[in-house]
Amino acid sequence: MSSSPPSSTPSLVQVNGPSTLTPVSPSQRVFKWRDHASLWFSLGVGLLVIQVGAYLVPAVGSRDAAVAIVLGSLLGAGLLAWTAKLGCDSGLSSAGLMHVTFGSTFARLPVLLNILQLVGWTTFELVIMRDGSTAIGRSSLGLTDAGATSKVITTLLWGGLLTLLLAGSMTQLVRRWIARTALPLVVASLLWLSWQFISALQPHGLATFWARPGDGSMGLWAAVDLVIAMPISWLPLVADYARFGQNGRSALGGTWLGYGLANIWCYALGVLVVSGAAPGADLVSTLLLAQGGLVALGLILVDEIDNAYGDVYSGAVSANSLLPSVSLRQWSVGLGLVCTGLALVLPMHRLEPFLLLLSSVFVPLYGVILGRWCSTDGHLRSKATVDWTAAALWLLGIGLYHALAQWSPQWGCALPTLGVVFGLAYAYFGRFGCTACHAADHAADHATDQG
Repeated sequence: MSSSPPSSTPSLVQVNGPSTLTPVSPSQRVFKWRDHASLWFSLGVGLLVIQVGAYLVPAVGSRDAAVAIVLGSLLGAGLLAWTAKLGCDSGLSSAGLMHVTFGSTFARLPVLLNILQLVGWTTFELVIMRDGSTAIGRSSLGLTDAGATSKVITTLLWGGLLTLLLAGSMTQLVRRWIARTALPLVVASLLWLSWQFISALQPHGLATFWARPGDGSMGLWAAVDLVIAMPISWLPLVADYARFGQNGRSALGGTWLGYGLANIWCYALGVLVVSGAAPGADLVSTLLLAQGGLVALGLILVDEIDNAYGDVYSGAVSANSLLPSVSLRQWSVGLGLVCTGLALVLPMHRLEPFLLLLSSVFVPLYGVILGRWCSTDGHLRSKATVDWTAAALWLLGIGLYHALAQWSPQWGCALPTLGVVFGLAYAYFGRFGCTACHAADHAADHATDQG
């Protein structure tokens, strides 16, 4: 692999180590605008996203829900796209960005946390697919719940499919399966379900639905924060895919459009579903009751596998950066098997709050990364083992995030934290960053000479 990005890339990055920590070679940059858009639209669609969208009502009114969905999706997908451009311009993976920002030694901490959360979310995705498949079996085929045996068989089937996909090529999966086959089917499913649930609201009047107030249990900015939560959860992964892009502009545009559209659509569908559902009905059952809901839900479940794939592949990239003696494919297959085993034994629905808590550490993390890169135009070196300022800003941001969640939840947590940490990182590294880099380089070179 080449140790530098292509000539069209404006960033200057100097890193050493495993291939997952070095910029990809020009020959590997095969993703075009359409590939980025297809990938992130597909990753943005999921039952979990629709379920979270259902949480917006009746907490807020229909109009406020619409504002929160559009505003939160545009902002969240914009942050995701910005990070995608950074990954494409530098040619670095997410782990590589952490290394050049925080230092090679300290970066191991966020890299390990990222692997932990990705294993957790993959396990959660497998549970969602298992439960959805069980619901389809009961509704359409009249199958009774066989208890533990049914769960084991369904989990192993989904886990086996995931592991099989992980044994292949990531770029070929995106360009051939997702872009050409999965995407049209998922779009058709969303169109059909949207039409069905909009039609279900018409007897009561769409104007009545639009004017319906909320119960006041959630403010507008808290609702925006809930919408932003999904795109932000992908921040630690996006560079692992965007670095294979041909140029930063197409990575930015494709990621923003693809994920933004998917997030708006799925959150809005969640609002539509819960608005027309019987009181106390669960999401999957309501979807199945719609005409053609079985086929549409089945296609969405099949598409859910790429969410699990995205998590495991990125986790394997991060793991390979820590232990390069194990190949990327071996890490992928191994983590897929681990997640399948965990899905069989862990009470994942009880672990969801812990996973969300763990995810919160990556909001300030990327505030530091984006702030530092913007202030130095990407001219970074990675000889320092620990960048104490970057580390301190990250830890400060984590504290701020949870302080806001405790004392002013009505204003949300993600955007304020990201804004404050980004501003501090931009101000500090813009003024002192170059001096600090030169000092670190001089110290490292001196130590090398002495050795």
